[in-house]
Amino acid sequence: MRPMRAVFTRQGHIFTTGFTRMSQRELGLWDPNNFEEPVALQEMDTSNGVLLPFYDPDSSIVYLCGKGDSSIRYFEITEEPPFVHYLNTFSSKEPQRGMGFMPKRGLDVSKCEIARFYKLHERKCEPIIMTVPRKSDLFQDDLYPDTPGPEPALEADEWLSGQDAEPVLISLRDGYMPPKHRELRVTKRNILDVRPPPGPRRSQSASDAPLSQHTLETLLEEIKALREQVQAQEQRITSLENMLCELVDGTD
Repeated sequence: MRPMRAVFTRQGHIFTTGFTRMSQRELGLWDPNNFEEPVALQEMDTSNGVLLPFYDPDSSIVYLCGKGDSSIRYFEITEEPPFVHYLNTFSSKEPQRGMGFMPKRGLDVSKCEIARFYKLHERKCEPIIMTVPRKSDLFQDDLYPDTPGPEPALEADEWLSGQDAEPVLISLRDGYMPPKHRELRVTKRNILDVRPPPGPRRSQSASDAPLSQHTLETLLEEIKALREQVQAQEQRITSLENMLCELVDGTD
């Protein structure tokens, strides 16, 4: 199997999609401690579209959306054999050029919405909503366990230093409300803070002498040549933009 996409499951496994040597699309479940043989392997079809996996760790469901396909297949991942269980297929008429996936905190919990996709067409983006029918209007705890929120568990420098941490979870019981004032921390190094300390003053040497007339003329010629190159590139960019506009107008 030639893996094309990979996501991590809640059980610590790795879920991959790819192609066999016979161009057969497959999905596989792997133990990260043993890549010699997959824990589970399921053949899909012979389509040549790349499969895009979207995994929901709260429900242990993986959604497969293939480029050029007009369907979304979804499977449940469990800790017991056969590990991968087919659930259902959502089908539509038009093929998808791409697919986006809304984080759980963006769903409507009052309507028991468990997944929302954004299907990319040639000229539009279509939302696809999946819900679980429930008669009760109460909050469904089994559908909405605490889920990762927008706050990072680690800063970038902490992660680069080798630290690890679990995601910061939030409750969706009252619906997700983004914080009004979220502090944005940016670490910017000042080059003045790392420059070497000033040393003792030294006498002027030949390297500190003023530039000669010949050296100055050479620098001016190089600057002039660079300016001409920049102007030529700007003209080329303008020409390409005009061509692009004509092509777009022609397709409309």
